[in-house]
Parts: sequence; structure tokens; C-alpha cells
Amino acid sequence: MQKNNVNSRFTAPLEWQPELFAEPGLFSALADIFPLAEQTDFPSPELLTLWLHRYTALKNWSFVDSTVLDQDGRYYEDFIYQSQQIPMRANNWHDFFGALIWCLFPQSKKLMNQLHMAQIQQFGNKERSKVRHKLTLLDECGVLLCIKPSQRYLLDLLRDQQWIQAFYQHKAQWKTLTPLMFGHANYEMATKPFIGLTGKLWCIELPEHTALPEGIKGYNFVDELLAKQLVCTELLLDNQQLSPLPLLGVPGWYKEQGLAFYADTSYFRPKRQT
Repeated sequence: MQKNNVNSRFTAPLEWQPELFAEPGLFSALADIFPLAEQTDFPSPELLTLWLHRYTALKNWSFVDSTVLDQDGRYYEDFIYQSQQIPMRANNWHDFFGALIWCLFPQSKKLMNQLHMAQIQQFGNKERSKVRHKLTLLDECGVLLCIKPSQRYLLDLLRDQQWIQAFYQHKAQWKTLTPLMFGHANYEMATKPFIGLTGKLWCIELPEHTALPEGIKGYNFVDELLAKQLVCTELLLDNQQLSPLPLLGVPGWYKEQGLAFYADTSYFRPKRQT
């Protein structure tokens, strides 16, 4: 529920929109695990807690209405760390998607809370340290991409912002990739997608013959790998991580993905030469 790092002109829909989860696209991975298209309103903290207990080992954790935090007075991360309760605002897309990310990546989310607290204890909470800034970028905008050695060229193209080559010319190769959304602000803004919607790419390297499991087991697999990465401060501060990723360009995440679409350099910007 941290302060939204979203486009200042962006306003999420006011009402629940189950049709978002009934069509193929960016939300398909969520709809394959959670019965979101069947919901008639925003899932309650109680229902989300049931999903959290069903899919994770966080059996003593729960989602609670944000008024509990307002009355408590503790800092957001400190409240979660001490109470094992995750505050969320009612009928709020940002916090709803944040809750789903807790259900899908419990190890990483719990660890990130611990890392925030360690940084706060060391540097205070008036200003975010470099580590906390990176954690927040990943938390809000991260997209996880598992890459094998034979696919390294795609990662190089993405980091070099060669978008036509990465997304269009090598579109068929994306069938063997499974990009996983981690940033809940990405999901929030995708409820009303706009040209300019951009996430941050986080690479997880896999051995060549590793097969990523499907469904929740795949999330569990990636969650464990991400948690192992997060304890490495050098990797977290690596400038190659969290490079820009135009979300609507990811094959299968948007309807209009012809060559003319990718040729729009106002969105698919070339890398600035230094």
C-alpha cells in the first residue's frame, strides 16, 4: 500500500471490472490462478487472506483494512513486520494487486519487508536509501524474466532497447519465455492501458534445461529464486537490473503489436547514447 509510483495523469477505474480477467492478455496469468472473472466486486481482505493461506506458508499472516493501520500509527513497513498484517484500502486496485503479489511471491515479499526494516534501522525512514529505492522500484514496477544461456541474446536486446528485434523479429521466441509481473503498480495502470506504460525488467538466470512449472508451482519456483537474489546487495544495486521495459510491447500482453506499433519511438525509445 506504499505511495503509488504511477503516472500522475493516471486514474484507475472506480468500479470492479471482471471483464479484465476474462480476456487473453496481461491479466491472464492472474485469472489462471484466482477466480477473478467470477467476482462481482473487489475481493475482501478476508477472501484474499483465504487465498494467501491456500497458496503460501504464511498461515499466520492476514490482510486487513487500512483503517487498522491508520488507528495504529506505526510506519507501514514496521506495522507489517511486527503484526504480520498487511493493510489494504477498500475497493482499491493498487492494494488489491499488491495483495495478489503477496499470494504469488510470499518469500520475496516477506524478505523485502525485512530488508526495508533493516535499512530503516540503519538509516532511518525520512529518506529511502539506495537499497530501499531499488526494492520499491521492483515492488511497484518489476517484471521478472527467467533467461537461459541460449536466450541471453534476447536479454541483451532488451537491455540495449532494441525493441523491434526483441519483441517483433523474435516474437516466436517469447513462447518459450514466461515473463511474470511482480510490480503491482504495473497491474493497476494496465487496467486502463496507455502508450507509455513501462515497467522495470529483472532478470533471473536459469540453467539451460530447466523447465519452469506451470501455474502456482511456477510462481513458487521463481519466488524462491528471486528471494535468493534479493539478499545480494550487489545484484540489487546492479544498474543492469531494473532496466525499462515497455509493457504493451511484451508479446501477448496487448492487442496491437504490428511492426508500426513497435516503430513508435515515442514509446519504444532507443537507448540514449553516452
